[in-house]
Amino acid sequence: MKGKISLQVLIFIISFFSVSWAIPTQTLLDNFLQCLTTQSNSISNAIYIQTNPSFESVLTSYIRNKRFTAPSTPKPLAIITALEEHHVQSTVVCAKTHLLQLRIRSGGHDYEGLSYRSDVPFIILDMFNLRSIDIDLGNVSSTAWAQAGATLGELCYKIANTSNFLGFPVGGYPTIGLGGHISGGGYGTMMRKYGLSVDNVIDARIVDVNGRILDRKSMGEDLFWAIRGGGGASFGVILAWKLKLVPVPGNVTMFRLHRSLAQNGTDIVYRWQQVASKLPDELFIRAVPLLQNGTVYVAFAGFFLGQTNNLLPLMQSSFPELGLQKQDCQEMRWVESVVNWAGFPNGTSIDVLLDRPKGAQMFSKLKSDYVKKPISKHGLKTIWKMMVNTKTDMWMQWNPYGGRMNKIPASALPFPHRSGNLFKIQYGLTWTNESDTDYNVDVMRRFYEGMTPYVSKSPREAFQNYRDNDIGSGKSDKTVWANATAYGTKYFKNNFWRLTQVKAKVDPFNFFIHEQSIPPSFALI
Repeated sequence: MKGKISLQVLIFIISFFSVSWAIPTQTLLDNFLQCLTTQSNSISNAIYIQTNPSFESVLTSYIRNKRFTAPSTPKPLAIITALEEHHVQSTVVCAKTHLLQLRIRSGGHDYEGLSYRSDVPFIILDMFNLRSIDIDLGNVSSTAWAQAGATLGELCYKIANTSNFLGFPVGGYPTIGLGGHISGGGYGTMMRKYGLSVDNVIDARIVDVNGRILDRKSMGEDLFWAIRGGGGASFGVILAWKLKLVPVPGNVTMFRLHRSLAQNGTDIVYRWQQVASKLPDELFIRAVPLLQNGTVYVAFAGFFLGQTNNLLPLMQSSFPELGLQKQDCQEMRWVESVVNWAGFPNGTSIDVLLDRPKGAQMFSKLKSDYVKKPISKHGLKTIWKMMVNTKTDMWMQWNPYGGRMNKIPASALPFPHRSGNLFKIQYGLTWTNESDTDYNVDVMRRFYEGMTPYVSKSPREAFQNYRDNDIGSGKSDKTVWANATAYGTKYFKNNFWRLTQVKAKVDPFNFFIHEQSIPPSFALI
């Protein structure tokens, strides 16, 4: 057994990606393109190489972070904008055969740009054309088959135009692609009632390393488990998800309030920590500490699966410190709440959910944490001082857990951050001038370190959909395997080891690889 493992490790280390460095880049590309046209007569309209006049616009239209639009950012040899499922199969087979690394992009919201950049010769498989959504209003339950290139907004729009009493638990940014959102977990305002997006997936279609299209039955339960929260790009190419739609009332209630520190903001946040995860499952209240003009404010954004006349007495009994009043509340259809939550002005048409913004507008750096014990008032005041000292427009989103999230075992799916968490933190910094990049990235890293006393430990957990290359970056770790263990255990905790075992079965030579992908288990020995 020992000899067998050693041979596997040797094969892994001398993977075919290292061989590609010995072959001229143009030869790699020519061989790949010839393979594609042999595999599919219709794929020529989906191929963009660097000499194509539309190459740059196709590349940048789905980049959301301007940090990765700089001339120094490595570009792909080609972009394949698959027009049909067979194009995905051909791209996988030809990239594997001709020693090219594959990056898979659905919406381009990857915080570190790993879906569209690499330091070795690579191509992008862009899924944005594969966006069909089919709703089935069944007698027992209603479902939707949604392709990976569809956006959250398109899914919500299609559901709402089918029924006012159905929804799906997704995130608050309509332009995010379903492929990455769901494969990394996917959370939103209904997570306390219905869990994550991935908790409501009942089937999937995926192209595996051999170019086969598999569904839940043919891929087996191990792989189906792994792609629901373990990051699909480590195991294959997600083609589509079958989603279990959830009931929503005809009207939901939304509210937004701002409290300054002078308006007892610290006391209110302290109380929020104690109650937000214990409120009825239908109620989600996000706290957003933010820095504006050197002053800390806290915004409270609420979503309630019910009407105002039921929400107000609930808030009065459970969270009177917030001071919610009837005039603060707005009732609307669930789909309108998606538009509202995304920050659009009141009255904006739901047609905005179909928009696909082109190109990056801002530079950004983001991180995440989980909090298991309430932060003391003294700790909160220290955090506010830390924010002020950054001299930026830093913000945080504190997203409450509890409810359905406490009822699903940590090992049920790769996403492990379940019972025991009070809330998740997303840290954010955005800026407009490239010259400010080094300063802002450094500020974010130092602020994150300053938060160490208040967040989870051993490991310090992180959300895989908020990709952070600082985790396991290799700056201080000894080996690439140590790096994989670092980010793997933070994102997935003990589920990481099962993910590596699934990877070893379905992709033993690690074709589907990126800087924070799941390695085969034998590579960690």
